[in-house]
Amino acid sequence: MKVVLFCGGFGTRLRDYSQQVPKPLVPVGNRPILWNLMKYYAYHEHREFVLCLGYRGDLIKEFFLNYDDCLSTDFELRPGVQRDVKLLGPDISDWRILFRDTGLHNNIGQRLMAVRSEVEDEEIFLANYSDALCDLPLDDMLEKFRNSDALASFIAVRPSNSLSKIEYGEDGLVSSIDY
Repeated sequence: MKVVLFCGGFGTRLRDYSQQVPKPLVPVGNRPILWNLMKYYAYHEHREFVLCLGYRGDLIKEFFLNYDDCLSTDFELRPGVQRDVKLLGPDISDWRILFRDTGLHNNIGQRLMAVRSEVEDEEIFLANYSDALCDLPLDDMLEKFRNSDALASFIAVRPSNSLSKIEYGEDGLVSSIDY
């Protein structure tokens, strides 16, 4: 099951910080939000990623091109003439990451359409903004979705203040969305 991650926003709410790095690269601990999100999906056995790049996508590409596994997992080092490094834990070596420039000013729908060919043969695919983390029991959510007649499913968190509104019934089905 592929995971589409939207990495194209300008990060306007971060203002000064987002001029240096895109929101998905804002660090949480010693790794970017994006990496932590991908580790969450990998934990649930989803290791094929489609990154929809936009603003500062070059920095996201650079992060993965210069990625050092040793900074994220245990390893054994045998210094010497031929420096020998043996990773002792899994990291991202079994991930498949497609980097797709989906436009600087495109909205989420346009970004998803730009990668449609990557997911159109999938029975189910996952999609997520790349600037937020959660501890959602993903397997439970997927099972509930598979057992429903729904075409799509999404997770929403009640914001402290918002101009948008989602109404849903006792059955969890959305009855209206106001933007």
